[in-house]
Amino acid sequence: QVQLVESGGGLVQTGGSLRLSCAASGRTFSSYAMGWFRQAPGKEREFVARVSWSGGSTSYADSVKGRFTISRDNAKNTVYLQMNSLKPEDTAVYYCAVLELGSRSARYWGQGTQVTVSL
Repeated sequence: QVQLVESGGGLVQTGGSLRLSCAASGRTFSSYAMGWFRQAPGKEREFVARVSWSGGSTSYADSVKGRFTISRDNAKNTVYLQMNSLKPEDTAVYYCAVLELGSRSARYWGQGTQVTVSL
């Protein structure tokens, strides 16, 4: 089992930046692809970004492509989401997740961190 703890959320103005971190426990962290998801009020949780176990492959939702960057440091058991040029529509609770092999489906979830982008 892997436990995930997100941090780095907060309140930022439109156009600002935040970096989210997700610290994982468990020695098998480096074996898994990791992802970030988000859920806005009244909406379903949606995929944001994915990084392969090695960090060599990434993919993004169209809505964040070119603005967000996912990365990982396996030595620190941590995955990151650098968010630039933030928009009010990026406001949501952001969750990191351990992904099922070869998919964007989550196997384990973190508890989430709130990101609020003001006008």
